[in-house]
Amino acid sequence: MKFLKSKKGAGDIPLLICVFLMSCFGCLMIFSASSYTAQVQFGDSLYFVKKQLIGVVLGTAAMIGACFLPYKKLIKFRYPAIAIAAVLLALVFVPGVGITNYGATRWIGFGAFTIQPSEIAKYAFALFTAAYFSLNHERVKTVKGVLPVLAVGIAFCVLIIIEPNMSITMCVGLLMLGLIFLSGTKLKTFAVILIPFIVAVPVLIILEPYRLQRLSAFLDPWSSPKDEGYQLIQSLYALGNGGLFGTGLFNSTQKYRFLPFAESDFILSIIGEELGFFGLVIFFLCCGFIIYRGFAIAKNCKDRFGFLLAAGFTMVYGIQVVINVLVVSGAIPPTGLPLPLISSGNTSLIITMASMGVLYNVSRQD
Repeated sequence: MKFLKSKKGAGDIPLLICVFLMSCFGCLMIFSASSYTAQVQFGDSLYFVKKQLIGVVLGTAAMIGACFLPYKKLIKFRYPAIAIAAVLLALVFVPGVGITNYGATRWIGFGAFTIQPSEIAKYAFALFTAAYFSLNHERVKTVKGVLPVLAVGIAFCVLIIIEPNMSITMCVGLLMLGLIFLSGTKLKTFAVILIPFIVAVPVLIILEPYRLQRLSAFLDPWSSPKDEGYQLIQSLYALGNGGLFGTGLFNSTQKYRFLPFAESDFILSIIGEELGFFGLVIFFLCCGFIIYRGFAIAKNCKDRFGFLLAAGFTMVYGIQVVINVLVVSGAIPPTGLPLPLISSGNTSLIITMASMGVLYNVSRQD
């Protein structure tokens, strides 16, 4: 594996190469998944991929910029980061600013410019938590010492769940638990925090009728093949149609408006249909490579802040990939969640690439 190693002090260059190639692959798959829908809806088969290419350019610039910004300086931005994220999450509910699509208000827009605040909130929370635990490492052994992190995390979860956005809420919750565990807290303290979290999941599902409907569709999608079960059934058709070697690039049939959100939340289904089982294996290896390098950077970092920051940013990426894969394959109930670096959506793409630049910067300092 010598070809994967970078020179001492050069940082983890293979990580950056992999991230950039993945973003380019995302553009290719977005074109394949969206060309027909884009032509029908907007009269331009390149509509979605043009937007994504802008995101790749901006994301690459953000990633390069983050490579040269010493990560230790980020500790000073912990409070501004969560303040900005909280304000953006609140703006979602301001009439004329928040944008509603398919019954959910998850975006804010100013003219042609739109962003999804929850994507920013995940990384802002990871930054705040890493900074807090590094500056207060002796206090993490008690529930009282962890309260500031719990307060911010729960506040973000509340703002996100009422959009509603169950998937990102789960991401923030799992990120919070992961960072608390890595902070060195006692297992007894961690258990006290974990139990309410486990109880909260079924409660949140019961409180909203549409979540119960999605749960029912997950358990038996063929009981409502034209309603709640439709999307999962179409996703499974796509994956099954791909077989071992796939139908070939650009040869998906499910993208012809059979599978909703083929260019975004369910783009993995199109990848599986066109590239097959072995194509998915290669793709998962690339995702695993990014996660592995991220945790390796965290492990090798010599200071607590860098360790928790790298681990947190890696977990954001890893958790989102895992949840998306489980949803698309029908292993957990359907929920809208983009596949990082691949799905259509510039906010997620730019923020994710910037976070990888931060990981590279940490790798230079280890």
